[in-house]
Amino acid sequence: MQRKLLHSSVTGSTLLICLCLLLFVVSGCAKKSSHTTKVTVGGEAITRVEPDAAVLVMSVVTQSSQALNAQQENARKSESVANAVKNTGGANVEIKTSDYMLQPQYDYRDNKLPKIVGYNARNTVIVTMGDLKNVGAVIDAASGAGANSIDSVSFILRQTSPARGQALAEATQQAMNKAQSIAQALGGRVVRVVEESEGSTVGGSPEMANEASSMDMRAGKVITPIALGQLSIKSNVQLIVEIES
Repeated sequence: MQRKLLHSSVTGSTLLICLCLLLFVVSGCAKKSSHTTKVTVGGEAITRVEPDAAVLVMSVVTQSSQALNAQQENARKSESVANAVKNTGGANVEIKTSDYMLQPQYDYRDNKLPKIVGYNARNTVIVTMGDLKNVGAVIDAASGAGANSIDSVSFILRQTSPARGQALAEATQQAMNKAQSIAQALGGRVVRVVEESEGSTVGGSPEMANEASSMDMRAGKVITPIALGQLSIKSNVQLIVEIES
């Protein structure tokens, strides 16, 4: 009777060990049958939007035979220009100085040593404004207050614009769709995104849309007409994804 119990115990233990070995072998085979692959995919999206801000660069240039006179006249006119821009540009107008110069002017005639004949003062400011309908009016007001050099007018898209995020999302979705297609072709699935890089550029468009009005009917005067152009946002996304098959 004891021999039978001992034999039964040994047989049961042996069976359990065999079962464990079998599960281990099956598990090992399952692990060997699946593997991961890293692939690089890219996406690109181009979105056309209206600009949400204008950037004006303007200067006040004054001349005088005396440096102090040129500087003081420039300061007076520059302050008048700043006030005119603030009063005309609408809410949240930003004005900052980008350059200031006070330089002597020389006479090089008659093959003699250069002679100082006067002084030039130049104060250049950058105006950023969100009310695009008032760009022409701001130029006119600044010119009337003493700005005698309008260096440039450009339209931009602020970093906080939702359009930037929309273009980035579209490019990312396009890249993920490519990754899913590759995974399906390999008979697997996308496990995770290992690495991501993105970039975007904003450019102007040759198609221009004229502003609705260039005439101030109340004052009966013509306002400088400004044409707004659409901007194109080009976003590029590159993903490195891990595919398990």
